Amino acid sequence: MTVATFPEREYRTARITQMPRAASVDWVRVAACGSLITGGLMLLSGQKRAGLVLAASGTALAMMEHEETLRRWWEALPGYVDRAQTMFEQVRDVVEDVTEKGEAFRRMVRGRQV
Repeated sequence: MTVATFPEREYRTARITQMPRAASVDWVRVAACGSLITGGLMLLSGQKRAGLVLAASGTALAMMEHEETLRRWWEALPGYVDRAQTMFEQVRDVVEDVTEKGEAFRRMVRGRQV
């Protein structure tokens, strides 16, 4: 009774010798990944400054491949800042309105107690 069959030795040897050629290594990606991983580990270990420097450099290296995307983001950034400022102003107006109504309510309640 046979549980498994093994290929003939000649076939295995031929397959091992026919390994694909090594592709060229993208060293920028390797450096970016290494910096990001090392920076994250340093941040987790409590070395904040060195971790932030490594994480920032890894991010910069990773973004080198996406120059066009960064350019589009940079050009769109003022619009996002304007929208955020408008939202903050609206929130501020709502908070001021709630504060005024709260003060009016407190005055009304104090006036009835007297």
